[in-house]
Amino acid sequence: MKKEINNMKANSNEENNKLRIKDTIEFKKSDISRILLCITAGIIMSVNLRTFVYTGDMLPGGFAGLTLLIQNIFSKFLNIALPYGPIYIMLNFFPIILSYMKIGKKYTIYSCITIVLVSVLTDFIPVYAITYDILLISIFGGLINGFAVSLCLRADATSGGTDFVAIYVSEKFGIDCFNYVFLFNAVVLSIDGLLFGFDKALYSIIFQFFSTEVIHLMYKRYKKNTLLIVTENPQEVAKKIYELTGHGATDIEAYGSFEHKGRTIIYSVVSSDEIKKVITSIKKIDSDAFINVIKTEQLSGKFYMHRNG
Repeated sequence: MKKEINNMKANSNEENNKLRIKDTIEFKKSDISRILLCITAGIIMSVNLRTFVYTGDMLPGGFAGLTLLIQNIFSKFLNIALPYGPIYIMLNFFPIILSYMKIGKKYTIYSCITIVLVSVLTDFIPVYAITYDILLISIFGGLINGFAVSLCLRADATSGGTDFVAIYVSEKFGIDCFNYVFLFNAVVLSIDGLLFGFDKALYSIIFQFFSTEVIHLMYKRYKKNTLLIVTENPQEVAKKIYELTGHGATDIEAYGSFEHKGRTIIYSVVSSDEIKKVITSIKKIDSDAFINVIKTEQLSGKFYMHRNG
């Protein structure tokens, strides 16, 4: 009886150890580049806030814009100067918990690097006016902000706030959610316009528009493309697509009207950010493969998405 109890305890300990190993966050050499991207993004955001954003009295969108709105409200109506960092961290508290539980631990940790950097640096970097032209501030400030956010996204992280929510919704439902973030920003801007005047609020919309466009241009994970590949090596090509992307493929038997030979068309859908490596690998397998890439507007069915680390 004692032997059985000891065996049960041993098995229980083994299972607990396995769970601990499973919950352990493993760091690889490739994570160094992710950390550097997050640090770079945090520095760029902080400098952008203290140059273009503060000079033009812009609202950059997301929780950064909400933080500035709260600062402006307390400053004007209560004559209280609140620091940027504590407000920004408080607003990000619950999205960070959501991200840690639902999206990924490493993803959240790397995102926190950017959040902490922005929170600290924004209160310490002095305000410096590069230009006082409000239109230039709106355009170039938005471009820089979008570039910084894109660096975070390319590192499989985010700048925090509404980005956490947008990534979670995109992960769960497989849709591009950043236009809905733009809608949230419009609500914040409306409040700002009602309280402080609509001139700067309208310029802030230009700022956020350019920021969103840069993100759409640089970050393509949730955009999809359909591949139609005419090849004489269908099995090797389909296998390579699966190895690189985790996506399956469908063989379609066809007939080549020019050479009057039987052909196989491989049909597959992959994320836009995977297109380049897929095409390069296919060409190595079959240099004569004919590949047609079609933009996919809508997709219904199972589509594998890599989870954030």
